[in-house]
Parts: sequence; C-alpha cells; structure tokens
Amino acid sequence: MPLQSLLYPSIEPFAQHSLQVDNTHYLHIEECGNPNGIPVVFIHGGPGGGYSPIHRQFFDPSAYRIILFDQRGCGQSTPHAGLTNNTTAHLIEDLEKIRRHLKIDKWLLFGGSWGSTLALLYAQAYPERVFGLILRGIFLCRDQDIEWFYQSGANRFYPEYWSDFTAPVLPENRFNMIEAYHELLTSDNEIERMRAAEAWSTWEGRASNLETDPNTVDHFSNPHHALAMARVECHYFYHQAFIEENQILNNSQAISHIPAIIIHGRYDMVCPINQAFDLHDRLPHSKLIICSHAGHSAMELENATALVEATDQFITELEGL
Repeated sequence: MPLQSLLYPSIEPFAQHSLQVDNTHYLHIEECGNPNGIPVVFIHGGPGGGYSPIHRQFFDPSAYRIILFDQRGCGQSTPHAGLTNNTTAHLIEDLEKIRRHLKIDKWLLFGGSWGSTLALLYAQAYPERVFGLILRGIFLCRDQDIEWFYQSGANRFYPEYWSDFTAPVLPENRFNMIEAYHELLTSDNEIERMRAAEAWSTWEGRASNLETDPNTVDHFSNPHHALAMARVECHYFYHQAFIEENQILNNSQAISHIPAIIIHGRYDMVCPINQAFDLHDRLPHSKLIICSHAGHSAMELENATALVEATDQFITELEGL
C-alpha cells in the first residue's frame, strides 16, 4: 500500500511565523489545518532534523490546528547549523514561547526519535500545558542509548555502512566517535566539516528503515540538511544532550497522569525498542504499540499507520475539552 494513501491529503499552511527567541535565533513556525481545532505540535527529530511538508499529513486537518516548527539551527530557522545558545533547556523554553505566541492554553505533543525526547522533557517541565503525548521511536538519550548508535551496537548490523561512517575519523580516534566527530564538525576546514557532516547524516539515513530506503538516504545526505543534522546532533550528544543521566525516567512521575500512545518499530536500529518498554513501564496511562515489521522511520508503512490511528484516537478523546 502506498504511503500517501495512509496519510491525510497534503495541505498548505494558513499562517507562517518567524519568532525571535533570543539575540541569535529565529524560529520558523507554520500553522495548518483548522484554526479552531485541537492544537497539536509536531516536534521533529535530530536534533537538527527539521520538519518536512509531509509531516502535516499525520493529522486530520478538519480537526487539528497543526503547528510545525524548525528547532534552533535547522530547517528554515536561523542561523543555520548554529550551535550558540543551542541546548535542551533552550529548546524546552522555545516550545513554551511558541505556545504563548500562538495563544494556546494546552496542546497535544507529537514527537519521534529526538522529538520524543524533547516532548517528554517539555511535558515534565510544563505538565499542565499538555493534553497528551504521541511518541514514536523512543529515545531516552541515556549514555547507553547514544553509545548504541554511535559507538557499539548498530555497527554490528550494518558493518559496510559503519565503515563509511568511520572513514573521516583517524583509526586512533575511533574509540570515541562522538568526540572525534565533534572535532571534525566544529573545524575551521570547510571541506573537512562537510565531509564529516555527510558521513554522519548518511549513517543515520541508511539505518532508519527496516530495508534501507534510497529516498531516505538522499534526504539525509543532502548537504544543507546534513550540515545542520550532523553539527547539531553531535553538539548535543557530545554534551550528553545537556540533561542528567536517565533524567526522563527519573522524572516520569511528573507526567504519569498524562495519556500517551507509544509507537515503536520492533527492528528499530537507531533507537532500540527496550527504550519504549522502559518508558511504558513508568507511565501507567500509556499504551505501547509495537510495529512488528518496521524500523525507526515514521514513514514506514506500519509506523505511519499507527501514528495516524493515534492522532485519530485523540480527536475522540479530546472532543469537547
């Protein structure tokens, strides 16, 4: 079944905003769907991934006021690939600034991969502002979760792709790939930076689907996307995502009352499924959906189907609120 037949029809935004959040950063924001509908915010992955027009199509446009935005340093936000004042605390407060700017009282959070991380952290900081959570490809951002994909774990399943990922790094520096890449991606040598960015981002694109998808790889290896994705992601992971170890699970009580739908591909090699189980165990009002023939990408058929069903389910649950 074609992906497009599972999603809602493509739509255009009814409003776009450029929100200045500090002296450095301007966030690109768009709204589409029903201006009087249920507010839902799409929180993209990465960090540094940006959103795409197709992400509008997870939501019924007659029922939802759909908010999409590019986080600091990526997509149409500026400065592109900027690392100054770019931390998790900044992103949490950016979400709150967007909510206030759009005069929204409470909203539904929809996030996958790093988007699930940021959604959970925002919800823990502002639980009174959250109707519910739709989370895909859970990423708890613990040391073990980062190490799995960038040091030892996923490399055993994709040895040929891992070889390309390690190629920009000198053999003697490969014992700490995050540190080595951080040095390359913040280098003054533009050629070195771009080569590292493409290798970093392509590695993720190749591992994101159950079967490596050429279109996904092309998107991840696009130079403009790759530079933001690689620099911002590596910046965050070099600094342990600017959070305490196991912070999300340790603070789960703050959001234990919030309804959540957790969707995870059984064969997710970017964010292994144990993270979804760990989170589900801490959230008594959560529902865990395992997609048995899917990997990490939201655009895989089983994941996409579950995501649309989740947004439809919340329409019924939130009607009249």
